[in-house]
Amino acid sequence: MKNRPAAIAALALSAALLAGCTAAPQGSAPTSSAGGSDLLAAWDLDGLDTADVIERLDATPLAERPEGLIASVQPDAVVLADDAHDETRLPMPEDEVYIAVAPFREMTHECHFHSLTTCVGELGGEEIDVTVVSDDGETILDETRTTYDNGFVGVWVPRDIAATVTITHDGDIGSAEIATIGDDDATCITGLQLT
Repeated sequence: MKNRPAAIAALALSAALLAGCTAAPQGSAPTSSAGGSDLLAAWDLDGLDTADVIERLDATPLAERPEGLIASVQPDAVVLADDAHDETRLPMPEDEVYIAVAPFREMTHECHFHSLTTCVGELGGEEIDVTVVSDDGETILDETRTTYDNGFVGVWVPRDIAATVTITHDGDIGSAEIATIGDDDATCITGLQLT
């Protein structure tokens, strides 16, 4: 079968779309293709920095999400790939990492690297209180936010820390540990149950 590599790549992209979020890393880092700037232009993301791309895609209402685009948030970069097999990496800031948190009551999913285009949490469009406190006791964030339509709230946290994120919603509270120390640290927190 002469188009076998293309068929395998298409199946892998389809599987990622169906899975919702990105699994834990398997040890091989994606590489950028020459079509990276074309990919950004094709999805109306050219001219945006990494933080703007993250904000635009995570905040996109579910009904308007781009089909055929995967955008995986990793500690060092956002990796974008489409069904035309183009791929590019947008580097994360040197001093911060984006972590997406989906609080839940009854329904969640496994996730390691947040997918800006396919991850969906339970509590979309809800007002929540979010705090992030580092293990040395420093309060990094203490704000009231509204979850995106996809049920996630995104937080930018400093690199090289371990911390606890706590979310309160309608009298219920939940916490989860986060870390920004290594290249394999999770950017998608879906185990924060509100009770």
